[in-house]
Amino acid sequence: MTTPWHNPLRDKRDKRMPRIAGPCGVVIFGVTGDLARKKLMPAIYDLANRGLLPPSFALVGFARRDWADEDFGQVVYEAVQQHARTPFRQEVWDRLAEGFRFVQGTFDDDAAFERLAETLNKLDAERGTGGNHAFYLSIPPKAFPVVCEQLQKSGLARQQEDRWSRVVIEKPFGHDLASARELNAVVNSVFPEESVFRIDHYLGKETVQNILALRFANELYEPIWNAHYVDHVQITMAEDIGLGGRAGYYDGIGAARDVIQNHLIQLLALTAMEEPVSFGPHELQAEKIKVLSATRPLQPLNLTSARGQYSAGWQGNEKVPGLLDEGGFSPDSTTETFAAITLEVDTRRWAGVPFFLRTGKRLPRRVTEVALVFKRAPHLPFDSTMTEELGKNALVLRIQPDEGITMRFGSKVPGSAMEVRDVNMDFSYGSAFAEDSPEAYERLILDVLLGEPSLFPVNAEVELSWEILDPVLEAWAGQGRPEPYESGTWGPASAFEMVHRLDREWRRP
Repeated sequence: MTTPWHNPLRDKRDKRMPRIAGPCGVVIFGVTGDLARKKLMPAIYDLANRGLLPPSFALVGFARRDWADEDFGQVVYEAVQQHARTPFRQEVWDRLAEGFRFVQGTFDDDAAFERLAETLNKLDAERGTGGNHAFYLSIPPKAFPVVCEQLQKSGLARQQEDRWSRVVIEKPFGHDLASARELNAVVNSVFPEESVFRIDHYLGKETVQNILALRFANELYEPIWNAHYVDHVQITMAEDIGLGGRAGYYDGIGAARDVIQNHLIQLLALTAMEEPVSFGPHELQAEKIKVLSATRPLQPLNLTSARGQYSAGWQGNEKVPGLLDEGGFSPDSTTETFAAITLEVDTRRWAGVPFFLRTGKRLPRRVTEVALVFKRAPHLPFDSTMTEELGKNALVLRIQPDEGITMRFGSKVPGSAMEVRDVNMDFSYGSAFAEDSPEAYERLILDVLLGEPSLFPVNAEVELSWEILDPVLEAWAGQGRPEPYESGTWGPASAFEMVHRLDREWRRP
């Protein structure tokens, strides 16, 4: 028996050439939505422009619109012109556009899925996509089950030895633990778990992946990355925009379900996890699952959590309305736009260290960061007047928009007196590296096509996240309305009281 030939250029250890996806096609359900136009289509063009898609690549849109292939091509063209990260090149576009197809239909229409199957078979023959298909569900979560069942019924989800079918699911993954389990069961009845890619775009960000590099590639940080030295951890995702026209999606979901359950708890898992044996998918997932299994909300929940709803106020130099004044929201809505919770990770590494997670809309600025705040030094040689302007040391991982790392420490003020004051040392991605960071969706779509699930949460992670958050949501359900906070401020008073009770302060990012 002869050994099958292996292309040395497709060895992941070889840095001379980028890893290119093999022959395949992507089907996007919900191509008329904002996500498809602003993120998915531009990301696919950017991948093609970087030479990371095969010449035989195909893109199929599925929606209710009565479009021809050319109409769909025009929609993709406009999306690329407006939102692509890389410069537009006509020759790249022409080659990519040859593989565009559109299928009209609704999710409950059997005939539409038969047409989709015929279209993909034709592309396999004409474009050489090899029967490899990724189905991107850029649709409301309630439509996931019906689309999965249709894919199974039409034979598109069938796994074959020499070809693959994968499904990409956007958040939210359910609205509580019971619905997440139900959704996972439906999806897994059609696609095996290794073919399910639950996308969390935060995990595709370079700065999020740099948490692992910072910790495990450097001897400087890992020895102090524990409860002996760290006082508490703050994970913040702040947005300076309101909901605009997203009331239909957001009402009933709220900030905790929208951001904390997936983005912030994943950031916590990467920050708190132990060193994996390798960066292989199973090893990374095992370490994250161990952390999440040991994580629980700090009790009592009425004192260690906070929620709010933005009211009218000034955002920068603009007067903005409150949530209840925006179109689409009921005046009695109890949907929170700000959420803060306190978690504890019950492991030897993190025992006694509170993790404060917060997210909100209409806050003073857009920022996402992970801040490790260290214990105060025992100031034996210094009297109180020397260190009155000195805070706690901090290591801040800036996820967006100003990607980088900040270290805050004490330094002597020039002069004859011994006076110590906080200073910052900054590392910025933009100035340290010549190459631009790829958009998160570029990385994640390429990983789907390569079949590398390292950055995608598995069933257990999703369910454990809900197990952490559900008690908080249940406690809030019995507390009436969220506390109002003025737009342009850092959230309701209860969020500040929450950390004050534990003798801490929120950082001002």
